[in-house]
Amino acid sequence: MLTLTTTEGLAAFCERAKSAPYVTVDTEFLRERTYYSKLCLVQLAVPGDTEEDAVLVDPLAKSMALDPLYELFRDENVVKVFHAARQDLEIFFIEGGVIPKPLFDTQVAAMVAGFGEQVGYETLVRKIAHAPLDKSSRFTDWSRRPLTDAQKTYALADVTHLRVIYEFLAAELDKSGRLDWVEEELGVLSDPATYVVEPDRAWQRVKTRTNSGRFLSIVRELAKFREIYAQTRNIPRSRVIKDDALLELASTRPATLEDLGRSRLLLREARKGDIADGILLAISEGMQTPADAQPKPDRSRDKMQVNPALADLLRVLLKAKSENLGVAQKLIASSADLDEIAAGRRDAKSLSGWRHKAFGQDALLLCEGRLGLRAKGQSVEVFEI
Repeated sequence: MLTLTTTEGLAAFCERAKSAPYVTVDTEFLRERTYYSKLCLVQLAVPGDTEEDAVLVDPLAKSMALDPLYELFRDENVVKVFHAARQDLEIFFIEGGVIPKPLFDTQVAAMVAGFGEQVGYETLVRKIAHAPLDKSSRFTDWSRRPLTDAQKTYALADVTHLRVIYEFLAAELDKSGRLDWVEEELGVLSDPATYVVEPDRAWQRVKTRTNSGRFLSIVRELAKFREIYAQTRNIPRSRVIKDDALLELASTRPATLEDLGRSRLLLREARKGDIADGILLAISEGMQTPADAQPKPDRSRDKMQVNPALADLLRVLLKAKSENLGVAQKLIASSADLDEIAAGRRDAKSLSGWRHKAFGQDALLLCEGRLGLRAKGQSVEVFEI
């Protein structure tokens, strides 16, 4: 097993990879104790069956810089293949300011090709590569050196089997004419905005059912403080304030350290020092936010007049189309999408792009009374009226 520990070694491999049609990529990282992922290992493979065709890259080695890899990522003649790429891409964007192009995600491709919703890598290895996969090293500490042979074998398997999976899925999608479906889905993963968390918008990640502008103002200020504090100190958000404690604080609105000490959910470390001061200031600023500057909850769904019978018919249609196409239902349309369509809205995600062809156009015909559904054995038949 070839492990690259120098920039020169990585550059030589990447130069070779530039003449290949694709390179498979995976990473091992740690994030339990940090805000940003700590990259511990990069696995790369190009088509072939020699030892030099699949390598481990040690980013923790003193003589290693990943610039040659980032250069390869920018080479649009080589497809970069990942499985469930989001976290890997976030690491490379934060570390190197680059998003690999062109991109192929086998998890997305498998959903389009009929392997179910968010299918795991192990399942694809078993069903496509027809090989076992040893996951015993999955939760090991990848920052420790030296790596064991078991860790190296596990890590390499994540890119060697991926070659077989990619070639199979790419051929299937080419045959079915759905490669552009996958490319459309990868638009979000290829967008740098996906990996940037703006502190001012961090509150939108906090789930709350309260629509009070004052309450949401405090949530916004607390979430903003938490995000900035976690980013600057590179610690997880949960070590500053957990979501349940944040919502409790927005409700109880403590004004002093003594008040803060009465919180049931706040971590002990957050009841004093910089965190406590930041919390009290954030609550004060949230309380003082003028009405016209308070967050406005999206009440559009509250005003929707959903036709429940039509929504049920749309669900039956979705199931029928999903089974016929072999595409995961949740990838085509969410339950919220169906409710929006049944309420007369026409801006649902499932009515545009490849989804329009797969489901949306029939959904609109159903809404107009121009499409019918009938049972046929164990399945549902769709027919035009």
